[in-house]
Amino acid sequence: MKGSEAIVKSLIEEKVENVFGIIGGSIMEVYDVFYDTKELRHIMMRHEQCAAHAAEGYARAKGETGVCFATSGPGATNLVTGIADAFMDSVPIVAFTGNVPTHLIGNDAFQEADIVGITLPITKHNFQITDINSIPEIISQAFHISTTRRQGPVLVDIPKDMQTEQLTKKFAYPKKISMAGYRDVKSGGHPNQIKAAAKALIEAERPVLLIGGGVISSGASPELAKLAESLNIPVTTTLMAKGVIPEDHPLCLGMLGMHGRKAANLIVSECDVLFALGCRFSDRITGSVKYFAPDALLIHSDIDASEIGKNVDVDIPIVGDAKLVLQNILKVVSKMKSKPNSVWDKKVKSYIKEFAPLMDYDNTPINQHRVMKEVNKIIDEKTIITTEVGQCQMWAAHFINVKKPRSFISSGGLGTMGFGFPASLGAKVARPDHKVIDIASDGSFLMTGQDLATSVLEDIPVTVVLMNNHYLGMVKQWQDLFYNKRRSETFLDNSPDFVKFAEAFGANGVRVERPGEIGPVLSKALKSKVSTVIDIEVDSDECVLPMVPPGGQLSKMIEKLD
Repeated sequence: MKGSEAIVKSLIEEKVENVFGIIGGSIMEVYDVFYDTKELRHIMMRHEQCAAHAAEGYARAKGETGVCFATSGPGATNLVTGIADAFMDSVPIVAFTGNVPTHLIGNDAFQEADIVGITLPITKHNFQITDINSIPEIISQAFHISTTRRQGPVLVDIPKDMQTEQLTKKFAYPKKISMAGYRDVKSGGHPNQIKAAAKALIEAERPVLLIGGGVISSGASPELAKLAESLNIPVTTTLMAKGVIPEDHPLCLGMLGMHGRKAANLIVSECDVLFALGCRFSDRITGSVKYFAPDALLIHSDIDASEIGKNVDVDIPIVGDAKLVLQNILKVVSKMKSKPNSVWDKKVKSYIKEFAPLMDYDNTPINQHRVMKEVNKIIDEKTIITTEVGQCQMWAAHFINVKKPRSFISSGGLGTMGFGFPASLGAKVARPDHKVIDIASDGSFLMTGQDLATSVLEDIPVTVVLMNNHYLGMVKQWQDLFYNKRRSETFLDNSPDFVKFAEAFGANGVRVERPGEIGPVLSKALKSKVSTVIDIEVDSDECVLPMVPPGGQLSKMIEKLD
């Protein structure tokens, strides 16, 4: 068979069902095989960045590797933002790029780019196929690497001649993966460290669990809930872990950090033992490291040893898979006697109640708290929320109550504007029986909104809740708070009519100007068989508060505008 046939056959062997991409000259051979392939579905996006984000949304919603395709040169470089986003958020995707024939590599041929060199810092690994018989082995390795250890993106670059030539050996897809220097981590932590962590949690007077996206990646939500409930320990999460525990759970504090909930930030600041699991202590979580959990003994468990001690000093380090680590700690804890701490428990409950966000606003222009309230009223356990990036993202992270893991999908580490809409398409493909809502803003949605065409033509209906404040809202918020309201280049004074914009692609468009209209419009949109863009006029001067200033202390939040 030809190399192009071996590539597609390898995808089928990996049980890939959906791929996202755009055809181009250097990948045409593979797409010609797609034409007659019934085992997998190719979804044609309108921009390669959207293909990568859709693959991310698919991977995060389904818990499987997402796949995207692009041609050489500009097609490949357009994938870079999505690949970088997946790398920062540890999302398993495999990106395939076409390239010029091997004899032209390095000659500045038409649409040539060194995509291998470009992506080296933002992939777990990348391959360039130069031996046509290695195709099955390389693809199997790519999928294995993307999903094992700390998950992440892998790139496979395929020169044109590696697609057109014939294999000289019989196609055989590897049943076992063996790579020198790379082994999957099956560790549940060193026994001594597990015992030390369990003892610290049992003896703590003011313990807190800080949970990151690694717990969702490992499927460890049941074990997390069991540990929290057995020791009555409150749980706070990073953005990537939202939904790892039901956010209406009495022990759930919500998200912490720069735009976290006040209760979460105060409890972390006052705890005496902090068990961080599957997170990397980013600056958006810690604020000033000097003042982060100042009185706490720190336990940090992560599958990636390089993350431990990187940003904060740790007292008890544990390297291992989150699910196995939690299982081992539960075994040790079950043999120990814990003492109830009514004082800490009372304080946690009082903070949760006292600092619960207010959402019942009825003013116009519409207050964005109210939009979140209406979304909360209509979502259920079969709803997936994606977000764009900016104020809309933080409104969603702070106020929407998510009940299940893999139900909240947002760009964390890279903070990529334009992420939410293509990610919503990938999530809907992954979970067609779920309702999918993209919490959007005018600035971010415009960056990738052209893929409404994909949504309509590929029959992927999602709902876009577009909070339209006519600004690059988060940048404007920083200008208002830290630059004396000098709003330089943040006013979007020529935005389109989003109702007409949606209708131009064959989608639905609805404008909302009064709070009472949100619920009925949202209900109707979620029942529609085509995507709906709900354009909601919101207060352009509103800020997402409380907020910890950059480099500030979690316990000292900005709670109102001066």
